[in-house]
Formats: sequence, C-alpha cells, structure tokens
Amino acid sequence: MSLELISKQKMFDGEHQRFQHASSSTHCQMTFAIYLPPQAMAGEKVPVLYWLSGLTCTDENFMQKAGVQRMAAELGIAIVAPDTSPRGDGVADDENGAYDLGLGAGFYVNATHQPWSAHYQMYDYIVKELPALIEANFNVSDKRAISGHSMGGHGALSIGLKNTDQYLSISAFSPITHPMQCPWGQKAFSAYFGADKTLWQAHDSCELIKQVAANRQLPILIDQGEADDFLAEQLQPQHFVTAAEQAGYDVTLRMQPGYDHSYFF
Repeated sequence: MSLELISKQKMFDGEHQRFQHASSSTHCQMTFAIYLPPQAMAGEKVPVLYWLSGLTCTDENFMQKAGVQRMAAELGIAIVAPDTSPRGDGVADDENGAYDLGLGAGFYVNATHQPWSAHYQMYDYIVKELPALIEANFNVSDKRAISGHSMGGHGALSIGLKNTDQYLSISAFSPITHPMQCPWGQKAFSAYFGADKTLWQAHDSCELIKQVAANRQLPILIDQGEADDFLAEQLQPQHFVTAAEQAGYDVTLRMQPGYDHSYFF
C-alpha cells in the first residue's frame, strides 16, 4: 500500500511523521501520525502504542498537545495516532453539522446503516488495516498497546476487550465507558447501527468486560479528572468499574482531583 508523506519533524532524536494513504476499510483517504523514537530510527524494532483521539479531533491533537514524544523517546516506544473518522467530499456527515456524529466522530465502530456504512468502518481500520500497514512500513514489532481519550477511550476499551490477543495493555483518559447509557453513545449508535441493541452491546465496554473476563485479562488503567464536566452524564467510569468487579476483572481507576476533560492533565 502506498504511503504519501505529508510532513516530518525531528523530535527528541526521533521523528514525528504524518502520512496519507488510500484505505481499503473506509474507502477514502486516511491520515495518521507516527512518532518513531531514536531506537526505531537506528533500526531497532520497537513496540507501538496506538492512541485514539476524541470527538472533533484529528491525528494532530494528541501529538501536538500531550508532549508524549519525550517519554516515548526515553522508553523506546512508537506512537501511532490515526484520524477519528473517514474524511472527504463523498463521506457522510450529520446534516446539521453536529460535532458528535459524522466527521470527526467515527466512534471506532463498523457502521451497518446507510449512509454511514459506506465509509464508517473505523473498527476494521484500527484493528486490521492500520497495524498491518504500520508493521510493514516501519521499524516496529508486533507488540501493541492501545489507549485513547474520551471517544477514543471508548475505542481503546472496546477494541482492546474484543481483541485481547492483539494488545498487551489497555489504558484511557476520560473514556466514554458505557455508550449505550449516555447521550453521545446513544446518538452515534442509533445512527450507525439502528435500533438493534445487540450491535450496540458489541461495542459497549460495560457489556464487553462481562464477556471477556473468563479469557485473557489485560491490564486496564483509567485516569479520570474529577472536574470533568462530562463525568457524570457522558463518561460514567464507575459503571465500568462495577461491571468489572462483577465479572471478576481487575481494573485500575485513578480519579485525579482538579483536572478536567482537556489535555492539561
């Protein structure tokens, strides 16, 4: 698959690079960013952390705001940050331009309903296409972890729980943990899946953790700001912890006093 280099910058003796490519999953041009630590630049195959961003974000938000490259260089870890949805003139968007549905709000699922199903196949892109692309073109190993913020935290939890053989750990900052029971999730799932709640359950982390508890249990870490305006209505981490406890799955939730929903954490 052909990769088109958009830009690259030296950072902490590694490189931050952005690429565009034609996706076989989403049937449009997709963009992703990758930080290659100095170890990878020297030819060593390094593990990869896949970072999934939240509503309205692109590949650039986390890579520009979080300062992750310094620690990635120190530890010898590559960071891959994909876009949050398909893009382009032919890609469906919310007719009212809402920020929480359509462009920038793919929710990391495979949509089954038109017009979304034509391009919104973000689950396949994240789980299958992107790792194969990264491992074929860069000095990385098949050791992967997955993390994300808000909608991306939902993606990290749900994808990690559905694919425990592909990742070594799951972590999230301010994740949407119970999309079936929050306004953001209900709006997106109604559009992407219709009324079939069994499809909703297949991407709801509170439901998934009950199903995978008897299988391989990955380490799960959640950091949540106590001053997050979305905490009670949209994120509901305690629901996830309760579901994990009932399933016998050990999850670490760290509540952070004073922090909100932003990258200042």
